[in-house]
Amino acid sequence: MIIYVLSLMLAIIWAAITGSATIHNLVFGFVLSAAALWIVRDEMSAAGYLLRLGRILSLLLLFFKELALSAWKVAVLVTRRDMDLKPGIFAFPLTVDRDFEITLLANLITLTPGTMSVDVSQDRKFLYVHAIDCSDVEATKREIAEGFERKIMEAFR
Repeated sequence: MIIYVLSLMLAIIWAAITGSATIHNLVFGFVLSAAALWIVRDEMSAAGYLLRLGRILSLLLLFFKELALSAWKVAVLVTRRDMDLKPGIFAFPLTVDRDFEITLLANLITLTPGTMSVDVSQDRKFLYVHAIDCSDVEATKREIAEGFERKIMEAFR
């Protein structure tokens, strides 16, 4: 039943994106979404899917919160007269180990103002991060580990 409801919702989204709400386009969107859901059927169960969706939304909300806070911090930093910045690169020890998770973490860090992912170590144990202010590296590492990394592991494991 949940697959039917999801297919119907995705068909409506398909019609909205394509800008055509004809019956043929809705049926095509329904068939397309049913095929896509059939492909990923082993990855989702009805209860697990809704739980994972909630966790992904929680990660998204965390990202928007961190985006706003970081933008404010950077704005305050660069408008100060003294601008006592200590930029630098530090090695963040990774708990996530799959390529998708590492890439998602690196992108979330890069999209947050004031930080940028630089590289991943060959053994995939460290993510090198450039920060506009490295005055407290341990606090920054802790924020990443308890924020983005924890939410990624909750959502995708």
